[in-house]
Amino acid sequence: MGKLLAIDGLNIVRRVYEANAETDPVLKAETALRHSLSSFRKLLVTHRPTHVLAAFDHGGPTWRHALYPRYREHREEMPAALRDGLIDFHARLAEWGMQVVSVPQVEADDAIATCVLRWLDEGRGEAIVASTDKDLHVLIANGALLWDHFRNEWHDAAWVEEKFGVPPAMLADLLALTGDAADGIPGVEKVGVKTAARLLQNYGSIERIMAGAGILKDAMGERLRRDAGQLAVSRQLVALKTDVHLGVTWNRLAFDADRFS
Repeated sequence: MGKLLAIDGLNIVRRVYEANAETDPVLKAETALRHSLSSFRKLLVTHRPTHVLAAFDHGGPTWRHALYPRYREHREEMPAALRDGLIDFHARLAEWGMQVVSVPQVEADDAIATCVLRWLDEGRGEAIVASTDKDLHVLIANGALLWDHFRNEWHDAAWVEEKFGVPPAMLADLLALTGDAADGIPGVEKVGVKTAARLLQNYGSIERIMAGAGILKDAMGERLRRDAGQLAVSRQLVALKTDVHLGVTWNRLAFDADRFS
């Protein structure tokens, strides 16, 4: 059986970059990318995959911006030095035999979800996602495992339930209810993780929550009814697109892990 390693490229690079105390922007970018290469190499050595997808955001507007123009409106742009350095970074990954995928109008999360679900649906073997992005944890419900490179730990269904209070299959509903200020996802006002988890434990889904909201006479019911429209949009925004045309075959994703023994 094979083993797919899907790497959330910018999740690694941006976290390494932000952890770097260097003040000069060019040196900071160069150092971050050098350390990120070491992180990628460690992932290959640790997991020894038979297939690798290195997914990166393409940049520019996505289908989520078309759905909700305020999506990520407050997120800072990637520093120019880091963005420019990614060209050589991608080239280095290609030299290692890794397939870099960056698709216009979708995010790396969507590319990863598409690839991982196809791999699992075809019964090709284990699927590992290297990312700390909470949105990608929904893939655990389909049989994937998440690897936190920075903590050297696995995230499985038990981890998700301990962290969020719901199983992976309910995670997208929880994230829609809470919203995400960093991504500009509105959610429902004053609904945090604990409240969202409690609602989902009681009702089972957003659809059932909203079906019951009409008879709730408290402030929660009022907020749910008032924010129903933006909740519906939020649920679409947190959903992972799973039909992305990746432009690669399994043969192109094949990887010789023995090169990094």
